[in-house]
Amino acid sequence: MGRGGQENGEQEILSPRGFSRQKFKAWGKEIAECEKYFGVNKKTGLRSIDVEKRHLIYGYNDLEKHESPTIWSLILDQFNDTLVRILLVAAVVSFVLAWCDGGNDKEITAFVEPLVIFLILIVNAIVGVWQENNAEKALEALKEIQSEHATVTRDGKKIQSLPAKDLVPGDIVELKVGDKVPADMRVLQLISSTLRIEQGSLTGESAAVNKTNKTVPEDSDIQGKRCMVFAGTTVVNGNCICLVTQTGMETEIGKVHEQIQEASLCEEDTPLKKKLNQFGETLTKIIGVTCALVWIINVKYFLTWEYNETGWPSNFKFSFEKCTYYFEIAVALAVAAIPEGLPAVITACLALGTRKMAQKNALVRKLPSVETLGCTTVICSDKTGTLTTNQMAVAKLVAIGSNVDTLRSFKVDGTTYNPFDGKILDWPTDGLDANLQMIAKICALCNDADIAQSELKYTAHGIPTEAALKVLVEKMGLPEGSKYDELTNENDLLRCCQLWNEHERRVASLEFDRDRKSMGVIVTSHSGKNSLLVKGAVENVLERSTKIQLLDGSVLELDQNSRKLILDALQEMSTGALRCLGFAYKEELSEFDTYDGEDHPAHALLLDPSNYSSIESNLIFVGLAGLRDPPREEVYNAISDCRAAGIRVIVITGDNKNTAEAVCHEIGVFGPNEDITSKSLTGKDFMGLDDQKAHLRQTCGLLFSRAEPGHKQEIVRLLKEDGEVVAMTGDGVNDAPALKLADIGIAMGIAGTEVAKESSDMVLSDDNFSTIVAAIGEGRSIYNNMKAFIRYMISSNMGEVASIFLTAALGIPEGLLPVQLLWVNLVTDGPPATALGFNPPDKDVMKKPPRRSDDSLINAWILFRYMIIGLYVGLATVGIFIIWYTKGSFLGIDLSGDGHTLVTYSQLSNWGQCSSWTNFTVSPFTAGSQVLTFDNPCDYFLGGKVKAMTLSLSVLVAIEMFNSLNALSEDGSLVTMPPWVNPWLLLAMSVSFGLHFLILYVPFLAQVFGIVPLNLNEWLLVLVVAFPVILIDEVLKFIGRWTSELQASSRKRAIKPKSD
Repeated sequence: MGRGGQENGEQEILSPRGFSRQKFKAWGKEIAECEKYFGVNKKTGLRSIDVEKRHLIYGYNDLEKHESPTIWSLILDQFNDTLVRILLVAAVVSFVLAWCDGGNDKEITAFVEPLVIFLILIVNAIVGVWQENNAEKALEALKEIQSEHATVTRDGKKIQSLPAKDLVPGDIVELKVGDKVPADMRVLQLISSTLRIEQGSLTGESAAVNKTNKTVPEDSDIQGKRCMVFAGTTVVNGNCICLVTQTGMETEIGKVHEQIQEASLCEEDTPLKKKLNQFGETLTKIIGVTCALVWIINVKYFLTWEYNETGWPSNFKFSFEKCTYYFEIAVALAVAAIPEGLPAVITACLALGTRKMAQKNALVRKLPSVETLGCTTVICSDKTGTLTTNQMAVAKLVAIGSNVDTLRSFKVDGTTYNPFDGKILDWPTDGLDANLQMIAKICALCNDADIAQSELKYTAHGIPTEAALKVLVEKMGLPEGSKYDELTNENDLLRCCQLWNEHERRVASLEFDRDRKSMGVIVTSHSGKNSLLVKGAVENVLERSTKIQLLDGSVLELDQNSRKLILDALQEMSTGALRCLGFAYKEELSEFDTYDGEDHPAHALLLDPSNYSSIESNLIFVGLAGLRDPPREEVYNAISDCRAAGIRVIVITGDNKNTAEAVCHEIGVFGPNEDITSKSLTGKDFMGLDDQKAHLRQTCGLLFSRAEPGHKQEIVRLLKEDGEVVAMTGDGVNDAPALKLADIGIAMGIAGTEVAKESSDMVLSDDNFSTIVAAIGEGRSIYNNMKAFIRYMISSNMGEVASIFLTAALGIPEGLLPVQLLWVNLVTDGPPATALGFNPPDKDVMKKPPRRSDDSLINAWILFRYMIIGLYVGLATVGIFIIWYTKGSFLGIDLSGDGHTLVTYSQLSNWGQCSSWTNFTVSPFTAGSQVLTFDNPCDYFLGGKVKAMTLSLSVLVAIEMFNSLNALSEDGSLVTMPPWVNPWLLLAMSVSFGLHFLILYVPFLAQVFGIVPLNLNEWLLVLVVAFPVILIDEVLKFIGRWTSELQASSRKRAIKPKSD
């Protein structure tokens, strides 16, 4: 559809999705041209018939609801994990086998195993679905910041509360103070003398922005579009008439919505998840090979044949029962190889980490973020509200000296709206002189702001710069001759301002406008004398001043030398990125000398703002103040900590370049005199670079100012492509897409919008950058502890695999049941593994460079160590099984007390041929409180193995408890890091042994797990067989330390400079 003519006063409008509409840049067009393009007159608005047609083209003015994934698709996604799939297959096979064997006595035992595995999978799926479902909340929160109603002119009539979703391009909308802007609009007419919009949440600007109806260059960035107002922003001053140019998804906030959706589709697994997936794939191959080996080794037991005369095999005999038995062993092998308890322990450790971080004011919304923090390499930080307080504060006050050639300069401490935060340095101790009194009076009375306290937080109501001036008045002190007991409200935060307002009464206001750049008020004293107080841009106030007030209150002519002195002070303060305001007054008001309200004859002059400049002429200049959004006090040290930890800090802000550079110099991102020509770019300049990645690879700090949401997202994307682990901070709507895309999105809890919080992984309850650094240190410590318990659990599983493999290879009866292995992996190993998460952090955790996200959890040496440990576990569990069957005593420990029958090793390893043995008999023996008898002697190797199986399981549990002590340190000996450095581990070992005693000595549980109670001698044997695991690992740790020292000394010799 093309643009039509002006027939019948109507013009066709292009589709919002069309390319042509994007080319009409309303901010660069004159008002008449905008009205012509949209076919509307600002006085009468659109006709109803036009609105209906445009509704068909553009739809409603709301954000699209992207189709959320169905609950079933989310559930299926949870099974897209190698370890989970192996467990699922093992559970299904185990269930089928249990069903087939349902008629025998082991029915309960057989069904426990698959049901427990299914329960693990269900819990895992529920947690995963819950986490993923939270992603949609960011888009819902974005909709909440949209305006609900608008004042619109249609058919020549004003509609006061039209639903904002019914707006179409071309609508004429009136905005007033407090309104939320309902769509992207071109300003057509200012009804008030000035219009200010708070758009920091969208653009990142630290102060409200003055708007105009004048055109701006067509290539302006979002901050430069001074004649446009954007959906979701707020009018803080003035009112105006606007023309709707974009609605719904075509608005700037609509683009943010789209970017959030795109970013959510680009979310990647955390570094830990990637490593565990890689481990799962490796484990799958190992399990496959091992199961195949077990199958091959045992083929002879269920498949036999004879060779005929020609040498070919014939007369095949297949035993389905024995085939099923060895298939069950393969299933047990899979169960043994998978650390089923690992997801639960990881969740417990991460949950513990979230509690620790919450105590440090970092609220973690997504558990995996705790681990990802530990390998953060780059922090991309917003400036306003994160590195700075987002609260304007006076930093410097310049007053006039004792003569026209001298100025007095005072540094003002404090970074918040708290009147008691900081003081003025070198302040006169004998009270305010006349010049300082006048400055305080102007700041207190020529001011519409207020300060409120909510709990421990101080907030500004009104324009932030005016609120900062009122805080300055409180720091300056009481008016001369005043006392606190004069106050009518002793609880007022602004006591000094209150006294000024009681001494002088404001009778008229001269509103700020963009032409004269000042604001004035007429005040009357108790004596009835009127005066004019003015504040505004220093150059403009100085230009309209003819005199200057000295320290003692005397007034002299303002000569050129004095003007130059003041302008030099202004230049120095502006270079330091201070926003400066000048103060002046006037006592000879001619027609306003007796002004007392609207009934005065001179009131007519105040109704026309064009008279304000002449009223504010012949002023007496008294001083100036420099204001800024100050850096947080703790940020400098936090950035130093980042540098020591090998973490780069990149500042990305929507604020102007000079202000951002000054802040970066002050907080240590840049050195005091560092050349930052190549390190500080605007977002637009960066996007124009040929090699953007090369710029981002600089090892120093970087700054991007005037950055739009798309710029932030692109910077994060490029960093991630380059292998960096990116933490992104932000508080505004404009930060949401980048927060969503980053590895760690960090939102501000106090100043942050709901959109930013819902897009984030972590929320800072104190909005403090130093909290991020503390959280990264905690994340590193947690990761180190996670490595400890992951190594512990994997080494334990290696032992279980070795045990089952040796059982199959030696041909002896099955020593460990799948349900027993599940119990060990889930319950017995769980408490020690979780307790390893309480290991104390290394003292130098933030002095080391960040680990690479692709660093392996287990290196070649650690793998070899745990293979040795695993082999010993296998030998110990199988060995004690063989000892019970073949030995009456071992190492002096008597095992014959229960009266069981001894067999030879040959008989044990060929137990399958028991039915062919002659004269083989077995005696009854006691197992706990029961006596086992056998009608069929061959049952001695099936039902009769219950005691030997209990010994194997107890050895496995004891070895894994001792092995948890080995996991306290990767290479440190238990001599240097004794068990009591982590008392939680000792408690956990006690709990695990207690749980093992529970299933041994509670008859019902003993039946479920197929075990029996042990006597004292048998427990002594268990401990004797289990304890050597500590000695073996101590030897291996010693070899590891010795090898590391050799390598370190070799490297030192290699880099040592030669003397010759």
